[in-house]
Parts: sequence; structure tokens; C-alpha cells
Amino acid sequence: MKTQNLKNKIKTGLLATTVAIASVAGTVNEVNAQEVKNVVLVHGAFADGSGYKALYKVLTKKGYHVTIVQNPLSSLEDDVKATQLALDKQDGPTILAGHSWGGTVITEAGNHPKVAALVYIAALQPDNGETSIQWLQTAPPAPENGVLPPDDKGIAYYDKAKFHQGFAADISKEDADFMFASQGAFYAKGFTTAITHAAWRDKPAYGVIATEDKSIVPEIQHAMYKRSNTKITEVKGSHVIFLSQPEKVASVIIEAAKKGVQKK
Repeated sequence: MKTQNLKNKIKTGLLATTVAIASVAGTVNEVNAQEVKNVVLVHGAFADGSGYKALYKVLTKKGYHVTIVQNPLSSLEDDVKATQLALDKQDGPTILAGHSWGGTVITEAGNHPKVAALVYIAALQPDNGETSIQWLQTAPPAPENGVLPPDDKGIAYYDKAKFHQGFAADISKEDADFMFASQGAFYAKGFTTAITHAAWRDKPAYGVIATEDKSIVPEIQHAMYKRSNTKITEVKGSHVIFLSQPEKVASVIIEAAKKGVQKK
């Protein structure tokens, strides 16, 4: 009888210990899941950082520290450097997100040690040795696409007559006009510069596909993200879904942030 009572006490003690350990582990996991609070946003070729205002508001209201890179757009190397400078200033693990051409930038800049995960927002995602133009040529452009040939200085702009429908169809004409007016001078040589080390090969990647995109057609986005085993979220919207659907784009960034520092 005494022996049975002793066994019961041991079992009860073990059970209590197991529950306690599980509780502590759960708490630790919860803390780890919340540890990424920094977000760095990288804009594309025919825009500037001001386009991220709506997404910035959503993320900051939820407690995230957001930094927006102003790409010089003079070369891939220069944009990567600008992004890395922003990453240097972060106080810990960071989610690095890029839109359009910004996807190529974060693919290279994402090797920074502070980057915990990558988020591609209707973005290009080349592999080692690949260029942006290679992927842009894998499917016929939409009729609404307004990317113009480089001028005599090697700068490519977006056709003003096509900007609203081709780039930002689901925002107001007034907002699209402002976005057009604030675009940078993008040196087209960036499209022909190859990636040397694709960060998505080493770090978790998330992709937001714009289903109504006329600048990087969804077919291209699907092909890139499937190839890289990127976790895909489809959002109905134009190329600027970060502006027209900021809550939905933010939810993907937050999902990446809550995963903490993990390997793919």
C-alpha cells in the first residue's frame, strides 16, 4: 500500500513538473514569437518612400518600429548599400520588406545579419546569377504596362499616360498623380545587374502576390515564389497593394515578425 502511494506521488510530481516545464516553454516561445519588432521597407523603381505612409501607419499602431529606405535608384549596389545602412541602425532582428524592384534589392541586402525574414510585396526575386530583366521577360507585359525605354542618360521612367491603370489602378487618380510626381530617377542598368548571394536561400521568405498587377504580372510572381519555396499570400489589388491594401500587406509582415528568428 505504501509502495502504491509512493508511486502515485511520484507520478503526480512528474506530471506537475511536466506541466510546469511546458508552461515555461510556452512562455519562452511566446516571447520569441514577439521578439522581432523592427521593420525596414524598401520601395521600388517608379516610386519613393512616401508611398509607404499607409503601411507605416498600420505597423506603427501595432507597435512596430518602421524605417523606410530612400533608394538612390542609381544602381543595385547603391540601393543595397542604402538598405544596409538602414539595417545597421536597427537595435535587433528585423523584417526586411521590398516592393517591385525593391525585391531585387532585399534579395541582396537581406544577407545582413540583422535580417530575420524577407517579405516580397509584388516584388522581383532573382536567384544567384540572375537579373531582374530576365524575370520581367518571362511573360508578355500587360497592355497597361507603361515602363518606358531608358533615355539618353540611361534612366527609365513610367509613362504618365499609363501610370494610373498600369501601376496603381486601385487608388484614386489624385493619389496616383502624386505617386507619379514623386518617383525617383531609376537607372535601368539596375535591371541588368545580377544577384551575387540570394538571401532567400538562407532566410525565411514571404511573398504577397497582387492578383491584378499590370506591372509585374501575377504569372511571374507565382513562378518566382514557387521556385524559392516562398510562403505566398494572394491579395486582390494593383501593383501598389501596399498602398491600396495596407492592412493585408501588414498582416504578412506581422506573420513573419511573429515567427521570430528562425531558419527556413
